[in-house]
Amino acid sequence: MVDETPVTAPGLDAESAWWLGVLAETGPQREAALRRLHELLVRVARAEVARRGPRVRITGPELDDVACQAAADALMAVTGKLGQFRGESRFTTWACKFAIFEVSAKIGRHFWRHPAVPLDAEDWDRLPDRFGFDPAQEAEWRDLAAALRRAVDDKLTPRQRHVFVAIVLNGVPLDALVLELGTNRNAIYKALFDARRKLRSVLVADGYLRDDSPRDS
Repeated sequence: MVDETPVTAPGLDAESAWWLGVLAETGPQREAALRRLHELLVRVARAEVARRGPRVRITGPELDDVACQAAADALMAVTGKLGQFRGESRFTTWACKFAIFEVSAKIGRHFWRHPAVPLDAEDWDRLPDRFGFDPAQEAEWRDLAAALRRAVDDKLTPRQRHVFVAIVLNGVPLDALVLELGTNRNAIYKALFDARRKLRSVLVADGYLRDDSPRDS
């Protein structure tokens, strides 16, 4: 059995020490502290849901439901992992990360219960605009889109292609893709960055884009 007894780290700030102490007790003080912590987690969860929710079409009362569920689950996680707090940040900062994580997971699950409409072919024609390209002629738009599609199919690894198509073409939220692939946000960011860099390199080599990379003098 893992020992979850709170450990007071050297140099722990007074507020964090208070939280650890009161949450390790029983009785009215602990209950009051739990209510206070829950109120904080609800505020954080509501702000996070308000920021992320519209991308997955969560609106109205459902926004608050997700936030309250996330805050409740975060409170359980925090009280169950007090022994893991080492004072690398303030206790409240550490606790709020649990609320943000729970919101992320719940939004990801919501997206897959209500998936977006699959990408249709015409979105490929508009894709160059999403990259910030501004070809002067309509024909150049079509040529660039066709070249980009070939590069996506031929030059990306299966994982890079999956990430690129999901996020850039289909508009899948990052949180939902993290859940689907069982990975983390940093790994998705890296796969997308590598995919974009590879695609730009192909388009530069084929003459569709200028090479704006810095050169040594």
